[in-house]
Amino acid sequence: MTRRLLAAALCAGTLAAASAQAADLPRRAAAPPPVPIPPAFTWTGFYVGVNAGYGFRSGSSTFTDATYGTVTGGGSGGGIVGGAQAGYNYQFTQGSGFVVGLETDIQGAGFSGGGTALIGTTPYYNVSPSLDYFGTVRGRAGYAFDRWLVYGTGGLAYGGGRTSSNASAYPYTLPDTSRIGYAVGGGVEYALTDHVSVKLEGLYVNLGKGTAGTTYYDTATPAYYGTGRSDSGFGIARAGLNYRF
Repeated sequence: MTRRLLAAALCAGTLAAASAQAADLPRRAAAPPPVPIPPAFTWTGFYVGVNAGYGFRSGSSTFTDATYGTVTGGGSGGGIVGGAQAGYNYQFTQGSGFVVGLETDIQGAGFSGGGTALIGTTPYYNVSPSLDYFGTVRGRAGYAFDRWLVYGTGGLAYGGGRTSSNASAYPYTLPDTSRIGYAVGGGVEYALTDHVSVKLEGLYVNLGKGTAGTTYYDTATPAYYGTGRSDSGFGIARAGLNYRF
């Protein structure tokens, strides 16, 4: 009987120790799900934005009039430009890759007028219209390095303004207040977030070479009246902010 009791007690102790050891073993838990990897950035999509910068025009309009000789002074200076843009980009591969797009913009221009032009010592008044606004419709093509985009651009340009205050004294046909030409340039853009990007851009805009009009000499004033230089090209350096949809 005693042997049986000892055997039973030994067996019970062994089972209790095994149970305690089993309780101390680590439990097997399911592994956590993998963290989802966000999709690679892409420039594809529509966008709208605003921009501001500075326009550079020739500081001097010295040229030779066929009838009266050299016209000196009276050049147009630079000025602030600013406006809005909208466009669409398509990126061929996500992350890094080629990007093409189309952009249109409209700008207000605040180019300053130059001083009085002269032929000899007699005033020469320019009757060409001012340039108060211009716009472009341009293609864009470049390469994206993830959130950086380097691109070139070019296309149609147009513009217009007010009739000169001296126009009423000019007896011949006045230049058209509307002009058309081209724009070329390039820039770099960086995406701050998936929707907001900033850019720096340079453009050369040429609104056509108008035919130089006849210079008129008013003996009553006395003064000369003419259309000035016909080349209406200027450069622009500007910064922009875009919101991408």
